[in-house]
Amino acid sequence: MNKTVNINLAGIFFHIDEDAYLKLQRYLKAIKRSFTDSQGSDEIIADIEARIAEIFSEKIKDEKEVIGIKEVEEVIAIMGQPEDYRIDEEIFEDEATASENYTNKTKQLFRDTTNSYVGGVSSGLGHYLGLDPIWIRLTWILLTIFSSGAFILIYIAFWIFVPEAKTTADFLAMKGEAININTIEKKIKEGFNDVADKVKDVDYKKYGTKIKSGSSNFFDTLGSVSLTLLKIFTKIIGAFIIILSGMTLIALFIGLFTFGTFGFIETPITDYIDAINHPNVPLWLVSLLLFFLLGIPNFFFLYLGLKITFNNLKSIGTTGKLSLLSIWVLSIIGAIILLINGATQEAYDAIVTEDPTTLRVNSSDTLNIKMIGNNQHSHRSFQGNNFRIKRDENDNKILLIKDIEIFITENKEDSIATISINKMAEGNSYSNAKERASAIQYMYEVKGNSLLLNKYATTDIKNKYNDQEIEITLSIPEGMTIMADENTSHFNNSWKSSEYLSLHDKEGHYVQLINGEFICNTCPQDEWEYKDSEEEEDTIHINIYDDDEDAHLKIDEEGVRIKNEEIDIKIDENGIKIKADN
Repeated sequence: MNKTVNINLAGIFFHIDEDAYLKLQRYLKAIKRSFTDSQGSDEIIADIEARIAEIFSEKIKDEKEVIGIKEVEEVIAIMGQPEDYRIDEEIFEDEATASENYTNKTKQLFRDTTNSYVGGVSSGLGHYLGLDPIWIRLTWILLTIFSSGAFILIYIAFWIFVPEAKTTADFLAMKGEAININTIEKKIKEGFNDVADKVKDVDYKKYGTKIKSGSSNFFDTLGSVSLTLLKIFTKIIGAFIIILSGMTLIALFIGLFTFGTFGFIETPITDYIDAINHPNVPLWLVSLLLFFLLGIPNFFFLYLGLKITFNNLKSIGTTGKLSLLSIWVLSIIGAIILLINGATQEAYDAIVTEDPTTLRVNSSDTLNIKMIGNNQHSHRSFQGNNFRIKRDENDNKILLIKDIEIFITENKEDSIATISINKMAEGNSYSNAKERASAIQYMYEVKGNSLLLNKYATTDIKNKYNDQEIEITLSIPEGMTIMADENTSHFNNSWKSSEYLSLHDKEGHYVQLINGEFICNTCPQDEWEYKDSEEEEDTIHINIYDDDEDAHLKIDEEGVRIKNEEIDIKIDENGIKIKADN
């Protein structure tokens, strides 16, 4: 049973076996004797101890683990024997010793604060990538400008997670130089004697010659190549994760400060978001929850990518991880509460019906129906289950409701025509839904025998949008003739039932209500003739409406027809006919 000793090596505590401790002690004393007369010997010894502590830290998995003889011998193999490095100041170009074969010359990422303006990130990346730091700094500036300042987050992440180069060993690792007694001594003497040009040739030139003359066999070489390719592939994956998560964080950062979150920038989309924000939750709170909900996972992905790409990143720490996890869980809970609250806004629906109004049109006369708009709100026909935000004559924001539909019924009890307006909306209670429906404004006008219907309804933006719609019910007597303008085609109910009549495909023609059906003498008789399944197999029927553009595309056995408010194109066996609306 061996005793263990607690030692403090470069400020780090280790548990070490007594025999290993004695061996390490003899080794360090030998090194001190080797550099007794060297310039900067104290700094050399301190950096050597720091390097040994770093190697010990890499080899033990638990802070309670005891360092034994094996670990000490491995450190000596890496660092080299003291007598191997009694190099005169004027013969730095001598051949390096065999112990350098054990060192790792892979570059590590550090922040170089000796050549920095802010945090040394650019200078450190310059060493790692082999570029002049000025180009790295210029890249940071351009990326920050083009991302509206969001790229500062990536810089801050590097500043937090990339360690600062403090010791000589750190500076050697930053430049990819071997870290042993020899290079540590030379690096420090370089600072005292300004002999950097001579030191550059020590580590690589001769080492490359030794590699060429090595005795590695074919399988060793193949293994090394495979390992190198695997490392390259891993670095590419890490870089991809950094780019993807970094760009996502930038987008979230821009979104947080763009869509009116804190009132810095007002955009049109802010009004639309607010119009569907039924619970009236502050927009900054929704944006903040979304930022944490998506940003925290992407932050960890960014850290993972940095960890894969760079080997020596500092850990976030248990406290930091738990704090971010707690914020993320709270964000999930908040988002669920908001979703439930939003869903309850559609729990009830209500209908407010205006009293029927008599249209002073005789049953023997023709009732003309047309949709109208205005340049301020809408001059084109449109219909759909959505809305737009406009301003009224007092420059107040209002919602334009697009869901307008015309239903026609037969008045079997009287010989007059009537019009009735039904307003519908949803809410989190019946009273709320009814209040929202009552607030809808819909206008129409009767001029002689013409019924002019607005293409839209309006309501104050404070009422929010919650599936508001308007149903116009026309009740006409037997024998009345109707002329519906073609611009009503998107608004007319297209389904015929026992309760409703349909003007579908009869717009622009005179139709008369006879025996409960619309009779049209000028409508094409076979344009929409029903065909059985066998006939349909040999024909093509395509009928497409564009609600926003008031456009209609129809393709059938008769040809092709393209029509909107401005032009009518028909292609059939007789040729091409083009009709423009001047």
